[in-house]
Amino acid sequence: MDGEDRFRIAVGVDGSAESRFALEWAVTEARLRHGQVRALTAWEYPPETAGMEAVIWDPHVFGPAARRMQAETVKGVDTEGVNVTGDVVQGPTVTVLVDASKDADLLVVGSRGLGGFTGLLLGSVSTQVVHHAACAVLVVRTKPGVPDVG
Repeated sequence: MDGEDRFRIAVGVDGSAESRFALEWAVTEARLRHGQVRALTAWEYPPETAGMEAVIWDPHVFGPAARRMQAETVKGVDTEGVNVTGDVVQGPTVTVLVDASKDADLLVVGSRGLGGFTGLLLGSVSTQVVHHAACAVLVVRTKPGVPDVG
């Protein structure tokens, strides 16, 4: 199999326990299918918030911080024998993942990420990608004994 025929898995990585488990799952699946993994991290500038006029947002901080977080997450997973690439993309998470699904055979996401809605059984990002992705989607939960985020 050459690089063009390999099973392609895209996986959302946001630094949460769920996204790390999603990455672990994607790497294991790629190993079984002789496939490759593309780890995706989306980032956006924070929205302007009333009452926070004194806060100065440095736009040059967000991209490098996302890259560091992604690199640390990938480094914490056994990727031996699997081609794992990483992309850090500026834009809404759902848009980034749905766009990536167009070039993937499978999209893997955690059940919940670092969003602010605690108590949801399925996060807003995972719910949206399930409905809008161009490929199959797998939503994974953390391993037993690992506390859920939120």
